[in-house]
Amino acid sequence: MRTILRGLWLVLSWPFRIVIASFRRIKHSYQSFFLEEPEDIPIGDTVQKAVENPGDLLVHLAALRGHLLRSVLALLLVSAALFSIAPSLLDWLATPIGGISQLQAVEVTEPVGVVMRIVLVGAFALTLPYIIFELVLFAAPGLSRRSRFIGIFSIPLVSLLFFAGMGFAYYIILPRAIPFLLSFMDIPTLVRPSSYVSFATGIMFWIGIAFEFPLVSYVLASMGILSPEILMKQWRLAVVLLSVLAAAITPTIDPVNMLLVWVPLVILYFLSVISARLARTQRTRRRDSSSIS
Repeated sequence: MRTILRGLWLVLSWPFRIVIASFRRIKHSYQSFFLEEPEDIPIGDTVQKAVENPGDLLVHLAALRGHLLRSVLALLLVSAALFSIAPSLLDWLATPIGGISQLQAVEVTEPVGVVMRIVLVGAFALTLPYIIFELVLFAAPGLSRRSRFIGIFSIPLVSLLFFAGMGFAYYIILPRAIPFLLSFMDIPTLVRPSSYVSFATGIMFWIGIAFEFPLVSYVLASMGILSPEILMKQWRLAVVLLSVLAAAITPTIDPVNMLLVWVPLVILYFLSVISARLARTQRTRRRDSSSIS
C-alpha cells in the first residue's frame, strides 16, 4: 500500500517537481553567470592543461554541441515561421530590380531554392541575437563577470549593426549596382530568381557581417586579446585587403560600385581602431584602480 501511495504521489507531483527543478537550474545558472569570478589562468597554461587532460576538452566540446543544437533548432523554427511570408520577402527583395515580375525562372525547382535561401537568410538575421546569446553562455565559464555583462548587453548592438549593414547594402549598393549590370553593353538580360537572390542576399549578408567590426574589436580589446596599436600599425595592409574584399563582394566590375563597398569598410576599420583604443583605456583604468585599492 505504501508503494502504491508513493507511486501515486510521484505521478501527481511530477509537474511541480519539474517546475521546482527548472527554477533551481535557472537560479544556479544565474549565480554562475553573474556572480562567479573565474580563476585568472594564462592562456599558455590553459592550452597545456587541455593537452595533458584531453577529457576536459571533450566536456567543452559536448557543451558546445548543446549550444549549437539549440541555435540550429531556433534557426529552423524561425525559418518555418517565415515560410508564410516568403512571397512578401521575395517581393521586397526584388524591389531594386523592379519587382518580382522582372524575375523569370528557368528550372522547375528554382523557385523552391530561392524561397529556401530567402527564408534562411531572414531566419539567421532574426535569430542572430539568440545565437550570440548561446555563444556567450558557452564562453561564460572562462570570462570575467564584466566580460559576461559586456557580452550580454552587446547582443542588441550586434543585431542593430547587422541590420544596419543589410540596410546599407539594400538601399545604397543594390539600387546603383543593378542598373549597371542590366545596361552593361546593352545586352538584353533575362534575370533569373536564383541568380538575383543569390548575389543580393550575399551582399546584404557580408556587409552586415562587416558592420560588426567595431563591436568585435571592442570586445577583443576589452579582453586584452587585441591591441589598437597593431590595428593602426597595419592600416595600409588592411586597406589593401579591404579593397580585395570589396572587389569580391561587389557584383559589378566598375570602380564606382566597388567604392560604395570599400569606403564603408575602411571607415568601419578605423572605427574598430577607435573602439579598441577605448576598450583598452577602460581596461587600463580598471586595472589601475584595482591595484590602488
